[in-house]
Amino acid sequence: MSIQSRLNPLTEATMDDAQRAVIQDILAGPRGNLDGPFLAWVHSPELANHAQRLGAFCRYGTRLELRLTELAILFTAAWWQSQAEWQIHEPIARSAGVSDGVIAALQQQVEPPFSREDERLVYRLGKTLYETRRVDDALYAQAVEAFGEPAVVELVGVFGYYALVAMTLNVFAVRRDTDVPLPFAER
Repeated sequence: MSIQSRLNPLTEATMDDAQRAVIQDILAGPRGNLDGPFLAWVHSPELANHAQRLGAFCRYGTRLELRLTELAILFTAAWWQSQAEWQIHEPIARSAGVSDGVIAALQQQVEPPFSREDERLVYRLGKTLYETRRVDDALYAQAVEAFGEPAVVELVGVFGYYALVAMTLNVFAVRRDTDVPLPFAER
């Protein structure tokens, strides 16, 4: 699968040792690929190193079910209209159990027809956080009751990390599956 971006491509001849080392770490980790923002971040190996470790935790290490993590990621991708983030995570979310109706509504940026309350709560938390930059006491208490305080901390981390991913992909015009129509209209 080809990935395109506006960045200058790195080659074996143009990379330094720090870039080679962080690429090796990423490839040896749970992802096993340089998909998404990593080809941008590797231009700054220190950023890449820290971000890839945080990302591995946010994607694979939280207390949340994968279905809920992927829902938060898709919500973020839709919020930022991040083409590659959506393209990468939509099939993962589907296989993790996020329904077709929820996925379609997120892509259209309308409230999904949730049948699961935990998904509705993740959506409400993300929407409130992104719209108001805060979460009120009542919604916070609901989230803590449903998921536990450590998982709410981790969920906020997922929203924050994937916002960074979306911004990176958008600024550097990273595109995946360039022969497939984009999930969001370009402005």
